[in-house]
Amino acid sequence: MWHQKQISVGSKSRGCHLITDDILKQLPEIKNLKVGLLHLFMQHTSAGLTLNENWDSDVRLDMADSLSRIAPEGNMYRHDAEGADDMPAHIKSSLVGASVSIPISNGALATGTWQGIWLCEFRAGRHTRRILATIQGE
Repeated sequence: MWHQKQISVGSKSRGCHLITDDILKQLPEIKNLKVGLLHLFMQHTSAGLTLNENWDSDVRLDMADSLSRIAPEGNMYRHDAEGADDMPAHIKSSLVGASVSIPISNGALATGTWQGIWLCEFRAGRHTRRILATIQGE
């Protein structure tokens, strides 16, 4: 079985946000699979997806702070069409990545005990983000 659909994650401010529950609510098809794979693809160039800590929110804050040190805002970039956070957002998106793949086992995501899906928003303004979800399994 293959299934694909575009899902949305509500408006988020800059930072790293745990969205595992948002994803599962929009993909009830996962519950019907004994074995499979979920691929999530972020359809934007100023946000990213990753798997990381799902319990301590300080990890998300530390990650956002660290990425801001790696790609700070400032007048050092040529590309600033949408403001001072434009090019830093693209850099952070490339570093974090635009997709994750997660195994499905017995109707659930086969993540580790402390793993969750993060949406990393790199723009200052709040954005609703589109994610293309592809599910393969039986």
